[in-house]
Amino acid sequence: MELMVLLNALVTRLLFVLHSLIGVWRVTAVKKEPKYWLLALLNLLLCLETGLTLKFKQGRGYKWFSPAIFLYLICTVPSLWLLEIHHGTQYCGNEPGAVQVNFSNQDFNQSRDSSHGSEGTDHHIIQTAKVFVNQLSTICETVWTLALHQTFLLLLVVGRWLLPIGVEITRDQLSQLLLMFVGTAADILEFASETLDIEDVRKNYALINAILAVWTWSMLQFPLDLAVQHIGCKPAASTRRIPSLLLCRYSAELWNIGVSLFIQDGPFFIVRSILMGHFRIFNQMLVFFTAKNILVVTLQLYRLAVITLDFRATILQKSRKGEVSCCPCEPYEARTHATTDQDTEMNEFVAFPPKEEAQALSED
Repeated sequence: MELMVLLNALVTRLLFVLHSLIGVWRVTAVKKEPKYWLLALLNLLLCLETGLTLKFKQGRGYKWFSPAIFLYLICTVPSLWLLEIHHGTQYCGNEPGAVQVNFSNQDFNQSRDSSHGSEGTDHHIIQTAKVFVNQLSTICETVWTLALHQTFLLLLVVGRWLLPIGVEITRDQLSQLLLMFVGTAADILEFASETLDIEDVRKNYALINAILAVWTWSMLQFPLDLAVQHIGCKPAASTRRIPSLLLCRYSAELWNIGVSLFIQDGPFFIVRSILMGHFRIFNQMLVFFTAKNILVVTLQLYRLAVITLDFRATILQKSRKGEVSCCPCEPYEARTHATTDQDTEMNEFVAFPPKEEAQALSED
């Protein structure tokens, strides 16, 4: 079992490094400057994290946070920024694509024929690899950028699935987290592709940077596992304040609400509102997803109000009964302590009866 844990940890991080290097390669090919290969040095952080995790955690994950996912974001996001800012002007139509495919087939046939009478299988493999790389280089920049966006989000979900989990998170919680990440990734991809594809947006450099900044901000939720884990609390005096009790009991729900309002749907709604209100940019999909963001934000605020009212009612009910609880498991402990106190009082009552009963017994 430990061998599988180490294998999953290494394979997942290797996939992260390979995808990051592909992004750096595309930036170098688009900018035509070798200095952008220096972005590959960011992968040294991921290699360092791999060594530390294997040494101190035996390949397993951490509580509430995934350093591997966070460093993968650091390694890949700069390349996507540069590709989106550059945004090549090549035409991606059906006719050029057909010419490229025909050219590729001819090259493959020529390489196969030349390998029969020369150096055998090794030469054929090398020639095939060269033709394949040349074919990839002919794909226009916009297709490459969109493909990197899509594979980036897919690898975030698949990588989080393959990474070994720690002792603090269960398989059931991991499955819930992955399902949430799938929906989140789809929304983020739609936001980036739909807004950046608008022609008026592409003419405004500051607007592109603002959209990419919001996109980067929304990606920061992937390294965190707070959406499915409750914060443990103890019935100490410092935790009996109302905000601490609320956070302790509904930590996962409050985190989901906070992510939607301040990291994803809230910022997405602000950006789309600015595009429509200030820049007068309107299209059917932009209006639809703006309405969707409004609906999600409204439902999250409604959910927050329901949680607050439910918590207030629970606190009032507990205060009338003389019980204080914060976590879902704590009412049982409170009842246990209350029962113990009642038993102690009953024993004292039996051992030392009141004065009236003692006098009645002495007279008898």
